[in-house]
Amino acid sequence: MAEQGQENFRDSIGTLNDKGKRAWLYPKKPIGKWYEYRKYVSYILLIFLFSSPFIKIGDNQFLLFNVLERRFNIFGFPFWPQDFHLIVMMMIIGVVFVILFTVIFGRLFCGWLCPQTIFMEMVFRRIEYWIEGDRGKQKRLQKMPWNKEKIIKRSLKWSVFFVISFLIANIFLAYFIGSDQLIRYITEGPSKHLSTLLSLLIFTGIFYFVFAWFREQVCIIACPYGRLQGVLLDNQSIVVAYDYNRGEKNVGRAKFKKNEDRVKSGKGDCIDCFACLHVCPTGIDIRNGTQLECTNCTACIDACDFMMKSVNLPKGLIRYTSEVNIEKKEKFKITLRMKGYAVVLGILLTLLTGMLFLRNDIEARILRIPGQLYEYKADNMISNVYTYKLVNKTVSDINNVNFKLRSTVGTIHVVSQKDFNVSKEGLAEGTLFIEINASALSSDKNNLIIDVYSNNELIESTSTSFLGPRSYK
Repeated sequence: MAEQGQENFRDSIGTLNDKGKRAWLYPKKPIGKWYEYRKYVSYILLIFLFSSPFIKIGDNQFLLFNVLERRFNIFGFPFWPQDFHLIVMMMIIGVVFVILFTVIFGRLFCGWLCPQTIFMEMVFRRIEYWIEGDRGKQKRLQKMPWNKEKIIKRSLKWSVFFVISFLIANIFLAYFIGSDQLIRYITEGPSKHLSTLLSLLIFTGIFYFVFAWFREQVCIIACPYGRLQGVLLDNQSIVVAYDYNRGEKNVGRAKFKKNEDRVKSGKGDCIDCFACLHVCPTGIDIRNGTQLECTNCTACIDACDFMMKSVNLPKGLIRYTSEVNIEKKEKFKITLRMKGYAVVLGILLTLLTGMLFLRNDIEARILRIPGQLYEYKADNMISNVYTYKLVNKTVSDINNVNFKLRSTVGTIHVVSQKDFNVSKEGLAEGTLFIEINASALSSDKNNLIIDVYSNNELIESTSTSFLGPRSYK
């Protein structure tokens, strides 16, 4: 690993050695109040992740992203392909929110809320500590020959990692096909669903590869959010930072000596113990300043506070703060850029709220069959043939559905049925004829408004075109 604290720290990453090969990290287990806070947040989010597919609101799965069947549930509200514009709006709002959040709080999301960090640090890493021990024991185990102890510990760790990866793959599958479908597959047995089992094993392998081998490289190399951070942060952003003014002072950092007056000697409060480096899960030295690899996980804060307390120096040498606060002791200020992003986010949320209120529970489409001309009927009647499609977005059946013309005298004949039902979260489609007297037509192409009724209650309206002879223009 390249020596930390030197000017070359931005020329390489902490997970590569001088020869460009992988340098495995063995971060020390964090201990402190911030780590405890992160554990509480992580456990709450893990409970949410593992329970959401099995929570039902009005027979709707709480979260569902069934791409194959084009069915989506977000917080219990069903969304269909016809609501794709709402999904796009939500995605745009999410991007703007992440930008605003990053401008204010830096990469806080990565350290506290990101699934990769939560699984890596609060699940797989803790299992690793339990089986192999802390930093020193892990490094000794790595250098140890393949004896009985190493084989047992590594086999146990890899087996547990595989089981957890398989469990995670099943949970993610529940988000995509639905928890009821997943439970049915499990009860029927894997032999009847070999293709699903194969997909599960593939995703299990991916999760296992990420958490057993790729690990922190996801945050350092693969994640685009870390790259985005570099262009969004400014000197007002709240990040995990080292107070170089206090830590270096006039002489700079130096090892701690008992009964030494560091104020008189001009030495900074940093005792150069490397505790912040040893505990960092991405292998950086926070004393080098804000770096793209930093996930704001607060492990260095806990480690530094522990060392400061041990040598009777004030805590907070590494803390949540801004560059302008360290340099000029200025308090946090809301910048014009933050206000701009907040205004854009407010506008988008207002638009989404309006679109959700205007969203109908049933989607109706009535289209004239392409290539079909009008047809003359008895008593000077003109007939056009159409296909209809009704999508029920609710969790209740819609009964006794029929169509009526608005503002136009005519009749609608549904083929093979008069009134029909649309099952919950279902689709009804078929063919219908519209007949209008030629004298009521104003041109060869007329616009019609068709109302959809259920039990004589108007539930939706749609429009279509009606063709007639030119002589009646």
